[in-house]
Amino acid sequence: MGGEGRSQTFRQKRESGHRGDNLIQFTTDMAKVYKKTSGNESIALYLGKRDFVDHVESVDIVDGVIKVDPTELEGRKVWVYLACAFRYGSDDLDVIGLSFRKDIWVQRMQIYPVVGTKPANTPMQEALLKKCGDQGHPFTFTIDTNLPCSVGLQPAPEDAGKSCGVDYEVKAYIAKEADDPDEKISKKDTCRLIIRKIQFAPGIVGAGPKADISKNFMMSDKPVHLEASIEKELYFHGDSIPVKVKINNETTKVVKKIKITVDQTTEVLLYQSDKYSKTVLTEEFAEEVKGESTMEKTFVVIPLLSNNKEKRGLAVDGRLKDEDTNLASTTIIRPGMDKGMQGIMVSYKIKVNLLVSSGGLLGGLTASDVGVEIPLILMSPKPADVPVE
Repeated sequence: MGGEGRSQTFRQKRESGHRGDNLIQFTTDMAKVYKKTSGNESIALYLGKRDFVDHVESVDIVDGVIKVDPTELEGRKVWVYLACAFRYGSDDLDVIGLSFRKDIWVQRMQIYPVVGTKPANTPMQEALLKKCGDQGHPFTFTIDTNLPCSVGLQPAPEDAGKSCGVDYEVKAYIAKEADDPDEKISKKDTCRLIIRKIQFAPGIVGAGPKADISKNFMMSDKPVHLEASIEKELYFHGDSIPVKVKINNETTKVVKKIKITVDQTTEVLLYQSDKYSKTVLTEEFAEEVKGESTMEKTFVVIPLLSNNKEKRGLAVDGRLKDEDTNLASTTIIRPGMDKGMQGIMVSYKIKVNLLVSSGGLLGGLTASDVGVEIPLILMSPKPADVPVE
């Protein structure tokens, strides 16, 4: 690489928004760097990444740098905070000064003037400090392991503002005090970045669940037996999921159709007890199983967010601006965790239903269902560059 290439350690890759609310993404020799500058350009926030991994026993530290130009502070101080919050209303609902946001957890620290001692700088902070020079001040936050992962509820296409959900925000601001409710902080004195706390699938996956049922019908002394199973308990987003179905029809009735659905159940825990399910996949198979016969077959289904873009309230993994995401990952609760701290809990189940008919012209009028449910865990795979904890 030539001298010019070496001197340009930071190369601007993208800039969006207006002055004072711009997000600039740089590339260093080590990683991408995100920068947000305040409206008065007195402070700038730098982060090396926006995804922080929950390794179950610990969470990646949030390490960054604040660049401070003290000339316009006017005796005030520079602070930075990391907050985990639950948003239960869109920005367009803030009509009378009410905040539709509840802080679950907040940490604050004073950046300038410097107070106390700080931990040793991380490699990313060292790289950023070379860019910021004497005006750079590092900060480090540790996220509690019992806090929820980022998750959002998908807005309808016509909805405006931020969606409901759990998010994490790093914000630098200029103020006399860290958190004085009587002190008005101007937007031009702040800069913020939304980050995500994410969790990847564990390395060891358990055996798949199965469920079965035998159902008797009127005018028949023998049942229809249904068994459904999957090979493992956990699948990655976008994976094909083979569902094995076994049917033993001991009656004279006819199984006319097999329907497989995948339901997402979302439990909102903070502002009220609210639990609801949304179907994220429905597949129907015209498989006929005549009376006194059997069938064993595997059907493949793939639940995808791309097929559910219009469903309002569907839980998705926390979305960063202009970045795509996927269906929300299953919430993993460790022993001893406070369930109420999770904000939003997500789970999935596969339902297999048989349409059983008496046959003949009037068979459809007397048809009934035979169904079972099996739990499903959906998560993202751990990338190769994420260390095993």
